[in-house]
Amino acid sequence: MFAPFSRWLPLALVALAALWLRTHDLARRPMHADEANQAIKVGDLLEDGRYAFDPRDHHGPTLYYAALPIAWVRGQTTTASLDETTVRLVPALTGTLGVLLLFALASPLGHWPALAAAALMAVAPASVYYSRYFVQETLLVTFTLAALLCAQRWWRTGHPSWAIAAGVWAGFMQATKASAPLFAASALIALAIVVRARPASTRLARDLALALSSALVVAALFYSSFGTHLAGLRDAIATYTHASGRAAAGTSGHEKPFWYYLSLFGWHRAGGLLWQQLAFSLLAAAGFLVALAKHQKILRWAALYTLLVVVAVSLTPYKTPWHAVHLVPGFALLAAGALAALPFRPLAVAVAACALALQLTQTNLAAFLRPADARNPYAYVHSSPDVRKLPSLAAAALARAPTGTIRVISEEYWPLPWYLRAVPAASVGYWSSPPADCDGALVIASATHAVAVRARLRGDYHESYLGLRPGFLCVVFTPVTTVP
Repeated sequence: MFAPFSRWLPLALVALAALWLRTHDLARRPMHADEANQAIKVGDLLEDGRYAFDPRDHHGPTLYYAALPIAWVRGQTTTASLDETTVRLVPALTGTLGVLLLFALASPLGHWPALAAAALMAVAPASVYYSRYFVQETLLVTFTLAALLCAQRWWRTGHPSWAIAAGVWAGFMQATKASAPLFAASALIALAIVVRARPASTRLARDLALALSSALVVAALFYSSFGTHLAGLRDAIATYTHASGRAAAGTSGHEKPFWYYLSLFGWHRAGGLLWQQLAFSLLAAAGFLVALAKHQKILRWAALYTLLVVVAVSLTPYKTPWHAVHLVPGFALLAAGALAALPFRPLAVAVAACALALQLTQTNLAAFLRPADARNPYAYVHSSPDVRKLPSLAAAALARAPTGTIRVISEEYWPLPWYLRAVPAASVGYWSSPPADCDGALVIASATHAVAVRARLRGDYHESYLGLRPGFLCVVFTPVTTVP
């Protein structure tokens, strides 16, 4: 009677820990510019029911559509009512699901090694941090794990329903981000190398056709905005031209060395803070060696898949830290393989506990203690906590001058539109360069434009400062006298 309970209780505790780490105090960190931009798109979708995929500057639509039911449940139907917790619950819940999917995918290693893999992913700093971050990456990781799990079940059973399910999740992957084929190709190449036996050719052709068809249907539904924007199908292909051009140009400002992603799993100090994941990385490296030495297909596949993903994401000079989440499931699987290879179970449990404790310490530092600190390797060009002052500044300005305009004059201004979302559209304006008339109920100018703006102001203004992000300062002009 108690055996099933004691067997599954640890997994339930891991899932609860993953959920708490991903959902606790989601509004703690100010909105990153990318988060704010995408959250405003959710607001537009809530209010107007329309979405059009942009192949130049944005990723796939699943993130926005996934936010709708959460917003509805929380009673938020406008951009102004939307909040950080609502939008961040999308990756938080999806990231928790990813932990359970990794457990299922790792089941051929055995119950407790699969549990170790899930636990390591549950507390991994990158996984937790970006599961609290309203961008597409965590969704792509989870959809990839779901597709891999269904493909694994199809390989074992040969049932076409699993092939269709794998295709559906592959469609979700593609509808999330254009980099999805990279992970699908890595998985297929690793499978082809590791597994020599092949299904019957007729079954293989039929089920591959089913999987591909279901993937295309799902992706087409999202990119076409469920049939309301058919141009999105064309743009879903065009996005590869824009993405490849940006990566090849090497002038985005996000260029990093080849080893950048691996360095996030290493050891370094920044301004007195220690960032390290050596225990996790050493276990993953040991698991890679175990995979080479043992004929365990799931472990060998994980080693090859992870290696291919590391190489693929590292080859392009364009790098941002949230892509590191794609390394975590493979590292966790390999680490679990290393733990399973230890000769004594108590020793394996002790090593796993030490690794988990060290990971938790780093996760607490990254996600809760220093979530917007410039020294945090995951807080990439992050918004300053100063931006949270903006709603009260705007409200006070419009209370003094109800018919006035809030002017934002800056070459870069995100996430300010998010923090001004409650201001009526007619009462706020954005300029990339100073207009002839700069006066307003509140004027926010980048340091670059502040001198020109100051010269064009007719009234008397009090000046203060607002940090947009590290290295980017804005000057806030608050009227002292009414402009004639």
